[in-house]
Amino acid sequence: MDGIYYKEWSAVLDRDMEFKRYGHSGVPVLALPARGGRFYDWENNGMPESVAGLLHAGKIQLFCADSMDSESLLAGDVAPRRRAEMQEKYFVYLTTELAPRILALVAAEAPAQAEADKKAAKTETTPALWCAGVDTGAYQAVNCRLRRPELFVGAIGLSGLYDMSRFLGSEADDLTLRNSPLHALAEKDIYNNAALTKADENTLLLCAGQGAYEGDAYADTQALQAALKAAALPCHVELWGNDVSHDWYWWGKEFGMFAQRIFG
Repeated sequence: MDGIYYKEWSAVLDRDMEFKRYGHSGVPVLALPARGGRFYDWENNGMPESVAGLLHAGKIQLFCADSMDSESLLAGDVAPRRRAEMQEKYFVYLTTELAPRILALVAAEAPAQAEADKKAAKTETTPALWCAGVDTGAYQAVNCRLRRPELFVGAIGLSGLYDMSRFLGSEADDLTLRNSPLHALAEKDIYNNAALTKADENTLLLCAGQGAYEGDAYADTQALQAALKAAALPCHVELWGNDVSHDWYWWGKEFGMFAQRIFG
């Protein structure tokens, strides 16, 4: 599927960052790749095709982002604090640079409205931004939703890993704690629980299978569900069967089903 390619400077990360857009109108969805992945992984693995009907109908748009896991989550030869610092920088890039850029691109292409419809036009040209991800990309999506609910109205996490101490070291470190949903949910004043509590359960959707290589994701998804429940925060969780493995084939099926439910 054809998309529009962007390569733009990030002041936060001090480098060019790439992303690709699919679709022409509709709700924007920031799409995040699996661990160590690139912005083109969603396309190469058929994810836009899994929601082709919604894209062609102008129901949603996908904005597929790059990762920098090699310098953060996967940088095993770097001190844990440095890995946590780079993860925090990536979070800041997503929320203060890429997300506003996505909203600006969407707003720039929104149809002009008559003077009498200014109020309606404002509603239509200030779209709700979603995020979605697979594997560690699911973590990034959930992290964005929980930490910035005023920016991201919803998130879809597929086969996610949510205990970031396995990548960033002890949750006693403040940045690791802030970037590890399983640990942050047990603390006060990290998340805006007042905003998150008011949300519908379908604004946070989690899914994992029970097949090959899904063990960690299955356990973390269940643990996150329990932590959210303990914090009285709504979510919708689906645990698929023993044939559902940790791969793009199943992520495409899951994303297509959830996207149709939310945006169809």
